[in-house]
Amino acid sequence: MGGRARAIGGRVSPALPVDPDLADGAHRAIRDRRRAAAQRAILLVVGAAGILGALSRYAVSRLLPTPAGRFPWSTFWINITGSLVIGFVLVLLTERFPRARVARPLVATGFLGAYTTFSTYMVDADLLFRGHDLAMGAEYAVGSLLAGGGAALVGIWLGRFLMVLDRHLDEHLGS
Repeated sequence: MGGRARAIGGRVSPALPVDPDLADGAHRAIRDRRRAAAQRAILLVVGAAGILGALSRYAVSRLLPTPAGRFPWSTFWINITGSLVIGFVLVLLTERFPRARVARPLVATGFLGAYTTFSTYMVDADLLFRGHDLAMGAEYAVGSLLAGGGAALVGIWLGRFLMVLDRHLDEHLGS
């Protein structure tokens, strides 16, 4: 065994034995090339969505500017709305559309990852602390964490509620 298949009349003869190691190696190489191409495509998708998320965050920060020494409402609302949407979207993507492999990196990692901003949250808290407004700094730092976690939980709850409602409607309407 282990001989190479011969081409007969332009076709490979199925009657001749094929070296399984060579066939497995060729299949692995093809699979590896496809995987690498898919990873490059996902990187491009995440990057493009990240640009849109960062531009959206910038637009909100321009609509809700924060004067020095004041509660940073723009960063607060950006992170809270982003947390809510992440919770909601991830439930839908993992439970309703589990095969949508590009959607999760597109929406959650790309757009919402760039839209929400942990670094600005930390800078805003630090500026409040450095400005000797310890109460507002602590209120902002703790409030943002609690509100963000709560918003993510509400998003998860809304996503699951929508899934149950969708199943219920399917059962009763016969779709």
